[in-house]
Amino acid sequence: MEQKNLLRQEDIINLPPQDRIQGFDVRPGFYEINGASAFPNGVNFTIISFGAVSCTLLLFHRRERTPYARLPFPAHYRVGNVFSMFVYGLEIDEFEYAYSIDGPFEPEKGLIFDKTKYLLDPYAKAVTGQSGWGLCLGREDFYKARVVHNDFRWDQPSQTFPALRDCVIYELHVRGFTRHRSSGVENPGTFDGIREKIPYLKELGINAVELMPIFEFDETKNMRQVDGRQLLDYWGYNPVCFFAPNTSYASEVEYNQEGKELKELVNALHAAGIQVFLDVVFNHTAEGNEKGPYFSFKGFDNQIYYMLTPGGYYYNFSGCGNTLNCNHPVVREMILDCLRYWVTRYHVDGFRFDLASILGRSEDGSPMSRPPLLESLAYDPILRQVDLIAEAWDAGGLYQVGSFPSWNRWAEWNGKYRDDIRSFLKGDEGFAQAAALRITGSPDLYPPSKRGEDVSVNFITCHDGFTLHDLYAYSHKHNEANGWNNTDGADDNRSWNCGFEGETGDPKVLSLRMRMMKNACAVLLCSRGTPMFFAGDEFGNTQFGNNNAYCQDNEISWLDWSLLEKNRELFDFFKFMIRLRMEHPILRENTAPSGMGFPFMSFHGAKPWEQGFEWTTRLLGVLFAGKREENNDDLLYLAINTYWESQNMELPKLPQGWCWRPLADTGRGKDAVIRQKELLGDRSYLLHPRSVCVFGADEMG
Repeated sequence: MEQKNLLRQEDIINLPPQDRIQGFDVRPGFYEINGASAFPNGVNFTIISFGAVSCTLLLFHRRERTPYARLPFPAHYRVGNVFSMFVYGLEIDEFEYAYSIDGPFEPEKGLIFDKTKYLLDPYAKAVTGQSGWGLCLGREDFYKARVVHNDFRWDQPSQTFPALRDCVIYELHVRGFTRHRSSGVENPGTFDGIREKIPYLKELGINAVELMPIFEFDETKNMRQVDGRQLLDYWGYNPVCFFAPNTSYASEVEYNQEGKELKELVNALHAAGIQVFLDVVFNHTAEGNEKGPYFSFKGFDNQIYYMLTPGGYYYNFSGCGNTLNCNHPVVREMILDCLRYWVTRYHVDGFRFDLASILGRSEDGSPMSRPPLLESLAYDPILRQVDLIAEAWDAGGLYQVGSFPSWNRWAEWNGKYRDDIRSFLKGDEGFAQAAALRITGSPDLYPPSKRGEDVSVNFITCHDGFTLHDLYAYSHKHNEANGWNNTDGADDNRSWNCGFEGETGDPKVLSLRMRMMKNACAVLLCSRGTPMFFAGDEFGNTQFGNNNAYCQDNEISWLDWSLLEKNRELFDFFKFMIRLRMEHPILRENTAPSGMGFPFMSFHGAKPWEQGFEWTTRLLGVLFAGKREENNDDLLYLAINTYWESQNMELPKLPQGWCWRPLADTGRGKDAVIRQKELLGDRSYLLHPRSVCVFGADEMG
């Protein structure tokens, strides 16, 4: 069978049509190629439906709502549950398409076929119908698909990048990154806008970007007005189609070239040495529950694509109305095909899976010990070199940080790192030992012998929650602008306003906030694991206390680039700490053992080797020791004082001829980066209140 299919694809140009439908020459298509695929003499259309009785292909002229042709699939064009038809003479620039599916209507069994609905191909590579940002589809409108050209020429198709542990990940929202009037780009809010900012990203020093959802999504879902401001589903965790890029993120309409601007962005980022990770949402779709729209998956096989209760209602482990039935073989194969597509056609380097615990649930919603989807992703040969990062929890209460099924392939967003480090840095009692474990790679959660080295993605801030500035400017969330009376968003923020809630001109408060942001930066970038931070944190961007800005397509969520100059010292500190991390391998992994006899990592208190981790401990020292590639000893000492008064710390004794040198000290204000070489005459160092210091070992002389 495999050889026969290969021959058919090889000789398709010479095969004659078998039938004629509505003036089109057709023949049975390629059943193993899902979606719509262009060939020199026509287009192949293949869809899967287990419950369908019949299927009709609908062809439209561009921007038209009424099809100019309806091509029913003849009965003998169906093999098993696959309909496939090759249509001769179609030029992909001249049509859009959708499907009409007929089948049984038995809602209690999850069967809700409706031949009057025009359905979007689940494998569509481009979606039309909502290209303008914020333009709502009318009740009678629907999505259609286009076939795209595959002629993009990549500059560096075989480029290799560092391991995940050697990355510094920069999470950003495509629109919000450059939409603000202060961004200075020609095409704000687009893929091209990011491309214009690549010199900035290189200056900052990050080597990986994580793009919040870029699959086609419906930002107008639940669109509403609050206090005269239009609110949208801005973040994009609301997928319409998994294979198609969001057309409204392109700076111009890309008829049948959809994805070209995104590919140009990926190409340019790679040329700059920056990897591209996608935040992918396979836990639900924009079709919602039984009250939601009906435009694709519901019409093909509602009972297969979604987790349903025995009565035909939707399980809602996503918190968004429905839950994708990820471990059904059909859905599992679609997800695998999708990720392979993004890797082969878009050269994506990794994926962060939103609410990934859902991907490990069975069809009845119960957690599985060996989820087929997660195992398939772990061992898939095409995906073998890309990074797989799980948000290891879901909205149904399944929390798997440290226990996510991994096969030594899956990394995790370490939510416990965020919580423990936030608590320790603001001075809470009882968190010193937890902070020490998080800084050294969370071995209690991820034993290296069982989980490997590239597991913990460390973060203190991300899109979901306070920005770094707001973490130290607000003790409470301020989400009133969302229209839910401040009831939405997390209440457990572990934040501290440094003595005043919100914006202030008090120089003492502002100085303390700047120090706290630098503290967080220093600890994050001196921790084992992969650091990640949210775009704008490096220059103190604010969301004005909103910790759930999912609906704010305005100045609340857009990066205010004028703050870059205002908070230049914070930006410079981020740059320094990123460079420091890159220059010292011992912060990222165990190297060759130190010639000074120190262990790779060790904990210390006010006195070396005397860390007791008492409940009231607010002083922590972590020593990293090993060798650099050039075989020189590589020592870094991270000293953290979260107490509100100065504390004296004695550093570990070094061999004769060596001494400690402070590299950064957040207690020195604008001089936190210590440019001149200061060699300590003794091992005692006074840590300023609520400050972090980083020391390196240097030879005397």
